[in-house]
Amino acid sequence: MFKNLSAGAIGIRNYPLDATILLAAETGFAGIDFDIREAAHLLDEHGLDYVHDLFAEHNVLPGLWGLPVAWNNDEVWEAQLDELPRLASVGVALGCTRTATWLPSWSDVREYDENFAWHVERFRPIAQTLADFGVRFGIEFLGPKMLRDGHEYDFIYTLSEMMELADAIGTGNVGLLLDAYHLFTSGGTVADLDTITVDDVVTVHINDAPQDTAWDEMMDNDRRVPMETGVLDLVGLMRKLEEMGYDGPVTTEPFSKSLNMLAEVDPKGAAQRVSEAMDELWRQSGIG
Repeated sequence: MFKNLSAGAIGIRNYPLDATILLAAETGFAGIDFDIREAAHLLDEHGLDYVHDLFAEHNVLPGLWGLPVAWNNDEVWEAQLDELPRLASVGVALGCTRTATWLPSWSDVREYDENFAWHVERFRPIAQTLADFGVRFGIEFLGPKMLRDGHEYDFIYTLSEMMELADAIGTGNVGLLLDAYHLFTSGGTVADLDTITVDDVVTVHINDAPQDTAWDEMMDNDRRVPMETGVLDLVGLMRKLEEMGYDGPVTTEPFSKSLNMLAEVDPKGAAQRVSEAMDELWRQSGIG
C-alpha cells in the first residue's frame, strides 16, 4: 500500500499535474490521483517521456485516474466512451491501470431491480473497454442512510451489493473503490473483507467520522482526517488490507471544513496535515 494524494479531495483546487506531483513529493506522498485528460493533453503536446519524467523526477507514482466517462449523463456518455480507448492507453503508458467512479445509493425513477439492470447495461461497455487495456475499474458504494432518506427507492449501499453488481457486469476487471466511511456507515465491518479477495479492491479511501453522531445520522459530506476521532476502525481495516496483500493507493477524502479552509490559504499545510495523519495510521497499524 502507498500513501496517495487526491488534491481536490482535501480542498486544493486548480493545481496542474506538475504542481500536484511536486506537492506530493514535498509532503511525503508516494502517489497521486490525476486527471487523465490533462495527462493526455500533455502527452500530445510534449510526448510520453515528458509526462513520465514529471512523475519520475520526484519519485511519485501515478496512483489513480478518475473515470473520464460521465456514465449517468445520457447526452455525453457515448461520446466519452468513444474517447476512452485513447485515454486508457495513456494511463497504461504511464503505468497506471486503475480508474474509479461512484454510484448513487438511491433512485427516484427506478426500483432496485430495474436500476440494477440499468447500471449493468451502462457500466458493461465501459468496463469492457477498460479490460481490453488491462485497466481495473473500481466503483464506490455510498453508505450513509441520510443520503437515501427522502428518495423513492434505495439502491446499492453495501459491499456485498456492490460485489453483486461487479459480478453481473461480468468483465472480470470490476471491483471496489473501498471507502472506510462508506463501509462502516453502511453497517459493515472489517470482517466484510473476508468475503472478497485482494483482486476485488481497486483503490481505497480512508477517513474518520465525527464524534457523538449516531450511525444513521452521519452525513456524507462531514468527515474527519484519519485518526482524528478514532470513531472508525481504520487500524483494523489497514491491517486487514495488509493481510490480504493489497498494494495499491490509499487516499484520504475527508470532506473536512477545517481542512478545506486551511487548503484555501495554505495548500502545502493541508497536504502536510493529511500526510502526518496517514503516517500515524501507518504507525499504529504496524505497516512498514
